Order: sequence, then structure tokens, then C-alpha cells
Amino acid sequence: MSTVNRNDRTSARPRRSLYRSRRHRVIAGVCGGIAEYLGWSPTRVRVLTLLSFLLPGTQVIIYILMWIFVPNKPR
Repeated sequence: MSTVNRNDRTSARPRRSLYRSRRHRVIAGVCGGIAEYLGWSPTRVRVLTLLSFLLPGTQVIIYILMWIFVPNKPR
């Protein structure tokens, strides 16, 4: 019977962090950073964000908070 140590599988994967994009920046780089984190197109994230702004909710507040608290990607 073979036992697999979970730490062996997770330690091989690099740890990803969410940063605001410097490369795909239109306003603050929030959508570009989310796109880089998820491996999506920045345009797709921007369109989904704009569509979500049409719905009632706190999307604009969340965007502004991310603009303030998510750091820029290191150079």
C-alpha cells in the first residue's frame, strides 16, 4: 500500500498571489491582475466586470477596495 504525502504534491506548485497588473492596466490594473491570476483574457474580465456593474450590489465598492488593498505586481 502506497501512501502519498500531501505536502509533496502541494510543495511542487508555485504559490500564486493576486497583484494589480502593470502590463494590462486601463484604470487601476485590477481586472488585468485578476485575468493574469486566472489565466484569462483581460478583455473577458473587463466585460464581465462591466456587466456585473449593471446588477445591483456592491461591485463598485469591491473594485475600489481592490484598487486600494491589492498591491502592484513587483517589477
